[in-house]
Amino acid sequence: MSAPARRTGGRSAAVLSAIRYAVEDLVRERGAEKVTIPMVAERAGVNPTSIYRRWGDAPALLNDIATYRLDPERPLPDSGDLRADLAAWAAEIVEHYRKPLNASILRGGSAMAGEQETDCLRNRRAEALLIVERVRQANDGASPVGADEVIDGLIAPIVYRAIFLPWTLDADLATRLVDRLLPQ
Repeated sequence: MSAPARRTGGRSAAVLSAIRYAVEDLVRERGAEKVTIPMVAERAGVNPTSIYRRWGDAPALLNDIATYRLDPERPLPDSGDLRADLAAWAAEIVEHYRKPLNASILRGGSAMAGEQETDCLRNRRAEALLIVERVRQANDGASPVGADEVIDGLIAPIVYRAIFLPWTLDADLATRLVDRLLPQ
């Protein structure tokens, strides 16, 4: 008897892509705060229970879509220089949220998240920890900053600007924030 054929993920990937495009289209058309799971399901051509099963609710869906291009499995900067790595990482995040659609989805997901820690924060915290830990390992356990300081000094100002002042997300923001976090 042969083993059952394994699914390659083709259908799942197609469904996820349809859902992401549906969310993006609906946010553009109606605004993130008006997007509902039944609307997304109808637009994506999937059953609403598929969306509820994976995300649970609209805030979780929006938060995932807001961060999906910032894949937590992507390689992070690793030059061995904390300043350079943080600047490159922060620049990537700034560039992501300079796109109006990404900022809009982040605003909607954040507004609806309530007391829950969002995927955006959880993923950025894990990335900050990884970058700081690399420096600690390379420097006998020493780092000029911890992961929480990186979140407070880099990510919080970027997310604040993306939500409330998106026009202030300029190309030099990452460098200015790193200079403030790590004065020379």
